[in-house]
Amino acid sequence: MRAIVNLFGRSPFVPLRQHMEKVASCVHGLRALFAAIYAADFVKALEVAEQIQTFEHEADRTKNDIRNHLPKSLFLPIDRGQLLEILSMQDRLADRAEDIAVLCTLKDLPTLPAWKEDFQTFLNKNLEAFDEVLKIIEELHDLLESSFGGLEAEKVRSMVEQVAFKEHEADLIQRKLLRDLFSSEAKLSMSDFYLWLKIFEAVSEISNISEALANRVRMTLELK
Repeated sequence: MRAIVNLFGRSPFVPLRQHMEKVASCVHGLRALFAAIYAADFVKALEVAEQIQTFEHEADRTKNDIRNHLPKSLFLPIDRGQLLEILSMQDRLADRAEDIAVLCTLKDLPTLPAWKEDFQTFLNKNLEAFDEVLKIIEELHDLLESSFGGLEAEKVRSMVEQVAFKEHEADLIQRKLLRDLFSSEAKLSMSDFYLWLKIFEAVSEISNISEALANRVRMTLELK
């Protein structure tokens, strides 16, 4: 408890950043997960999935520590509810990465050349959106130092726009992927088709949640 309280004493955003770093371990693990699936190395895929689940558990523990030990008497530069909402949205990103890991290891999944390259681009765009919002969370302490104004605030607003752009790009690729998936339906078993459909949806949530988180931070800034 004392360690968490000390972090809040430095800045209310330091614990958020600490939690987001653990979330990043979950989300970034998706690259290795799909690399193993592309290589049909399903033993490796299972190992990576288990690592993602371990990271998600660590993120959960950090989230609960922050919630349980957020000092009520500490003056915060933003509303407590806003801080906890940002924390909750970060947690959703870790949860979604874990969901993807579970879906990808329910069975040995085949990949089809028709949409393999587009899927990799789709994955990359979603991870780029996440990386942009990760940078925003890392900037929050500097925003506190600048009293939520000036060039630092403008920088973060520009980064929020970048997250939205990455999410839009991911959406466009997803539409093409879905068309390709449905055109390949006859080449897949019913279970493989359904799993890939669910995986496409779950991966798209990485950029969707990232955009929502970035907008939540921007709304917080606009209140200042």
